[in-house]
Amino acid sequence: MSKDIALPETAQRVAQLLHSLGHDQTVVMLPETGKTSAEAAAGLGCQVAEIAKSIVFRRLIDDAAVMVVASGINRVDENKVAALVGALGKADARFVKEKIGYAIGGVCPIGHLEKTVMLIDEDLLQYPHVWAAAGHPHAVFKLTPAQLKTMTGAPVADVALRA
Repeated sequence: MSKDIALPETAQRVAQLLHSLGHDQTVVMLPETGKTSAEAAAGLGCQVAEIAKSIVFRRLIDDAAVMVVASGINRVDENKVAALVGALGKADARFVKEKIGYAIGGVCPIGHLEKTVMLIDEDLLQYPHVWAAAGHPHAVFKLTPAQLKTMTGAPVADVALRA
């Protein structure tokens, strides 16, 4: 990972937002893509579970974006999420870009274009730090689960699919 690579425009926007929030961690660029949790973890040298991946759904009743920030090892249980926020549909790449403002693979949990319904996976709380996408498939930033809760204002919930 490198802090010396010039940040793409969307990652610059996230870096400025983080700075305005008083966040002390910089946006870092991965040499390889961080589109998947496994790729990001490999590039960062951390556990896959420490990747705070952003999964976006479309709420059917009002077409609102619903984002679940989940541990990289968890599959999101759509039924659990729907029970908390309402019936869900698939969010395609165009929907995500229009509502959230980032392309899939680099969806950041902050700085959305529209108000987003959000939930944070309770499993993220067990880690001292997690890594989230910073608006670009190669860009990430480090934060604590408490900082994630503060920055997003999102409630913590059981959203993982359990065997």
